[in-house]
Amino acid sequence: MKAITVKMFTVGLTMLASSMAWAQYPEHPIKMIVPFPPGGVTDTVARPIADALGRELGQTVVVENKGGAGGAIGTGEAARAKPDGYTILMMLSSISILPEADQILGRKPAYSTTDFKPIARITADPTVLVVPANSPWKTIDEFVAAAREAPGKLDYGSSGIYGSMHVPMAMLEKNANIKMTHIPYTGAGPAVVALLSGQVDAISTGPSSILQHIKSGTVRPLAHWGDKPVAALPDTPSLSQKGYDVKFVQWSGIFVPKDVPAEVIARLRAAAKAVANDPAVQATVLAAGSPIDYLDADEFQTYWDADDALLRKAVQDIGKVE
Repeated sequence: MKAITVKMFTVGLTMLASSMAWAQYPEHPIKMIVPFPPGGVTDTVARPIADALGRELGQTVVVENKGGAGGAIGTGEAARAKPDGYTILMMLSSISILPEADQILGRKPAYSTTDFKPIARITADPTVLVVPANSPWKTIDEFVAAAREAPGKLDYGSSGIYGSMHVPMAMLEKNANIKMTHIPYTGAGPAVVALLSGQVDAISTGPSSILQHIKSGTVRPLAHWGDKPVAALPDTPSLSQKGYDVKFVQWSGIFVPKDVPAEVIARLRAAAKAVANDPAVQATVLAAGSPIDYLDADEFQTYWDADDALLRKAVQDIGKVE
């Protein structure tokens, strides 16, 4: 009995010491990895969120862009980071796509989705199909007809093979029975630049990374992959409305390595919730093109599990890309 009592006392002291050790978190700046180059969807959401998190936590949250391999390089780095809460990840729905793609390609995945715990979903936008304003296509039906008439002639840019700009276009190709040429870049930013400079005919991307160019009249939106109107683009129809049965939501969320202490996760969740509910932050993110669509960790995990299954199936349908 004495041995058991001593053991329980020791365990209690250990738990108390652990809790006290994290009571002052954070004590120095936090790194937020964005696994894409500057200028893309994740980056435009991450920067105002990082600033607001820094104010809420009392420490600077520094955004570090770690682009490459469609997001796999930076996400893999985040997965391997010390689980102390000082490295967090802002990632898109492609967090589910990339490991499945690696499996199909016969490569060892850079990470597993089980390497992470979700903190909060921040945005959830359908991707938007956009073309240069001087292109001949005024509607999605005209674009599809042109692609059908000349298989492979039209091309589209993306953030990388199997990325969140590639998968929705591949889904459209399959559903509409068309063939286009896919040109992968190192991130959404470079893909947008390629569209603006006339190097590609179209891209699919989140509203936040293209809205300023739509407003300036340099690009034209034809349709989006959502199941409800996009607030920033009320006149742009969904593909479903036009008879194409495809949906794709490019959400963004905050993650930490799976072994981050519960006390730290609780602190980050509380900060993320405060930030997401801050009217000033909401206005800033909305101005960038993506209204905040917040889910706390538990709800986000449920949503992510369902979306993960859908996205893995989409990658399997695409198959091996040579």
